[in-house]
Amino acid sequence: MSTRQADGFSIDHYQDGDESAMIELWRECGLVVPWNNPATDIARKMADSPELFFTGRIGGKLVASCMAGYDGHRGWIYYLAVTGPQQRKGLAAKLVAHVEAQLIALGCPKLELMVRDTNREVIAFYEAIGFNLDPVRVLSKRLQQDEAHDFA
Repeated sequence: MSTRQADGFSIDHYQDGDESAMIELWRECGLVVPWNNPATDIARKMADSPELFFTGRIGGKLVASCMAGYDGHRGWIYYLAVTGPQQRKGLAAKLVAHVEAQLIALGCPKLELMVRDTNREVIAFYEAIGFNLDPVRVLSKRLQQDEAHDFA
């Protein structure tokens, strides 16, 4: 299921050989945090719903990613990332549009995501492509501790 754009950007599913490049992309984009082991996150996604784990490539090189989820009630976006040299070229918006189409096909009525309050630039991006701030608070509880990692 590869979709190729006129600009040479293609969207496909994550492949087993993508792990190291994916983790490097996430590290570059500031998405790797000490309390989440990115390799474990990839393994969990591949075990749960690999059909909603997307890569963006130019000339075969991984330059973007987006993980999506759908629980039957809401869709979610995680790990949306575009490598620095390819940012501000519309690639993230193309990935989000692709994810939206996939979720609509599954019957998903609403798409949500979480962005740290301090990440103003990313918040502005999402607002520019139609996302709105909902008056909610996200509460969380850790059910499993990931193994320590040295990816950060």
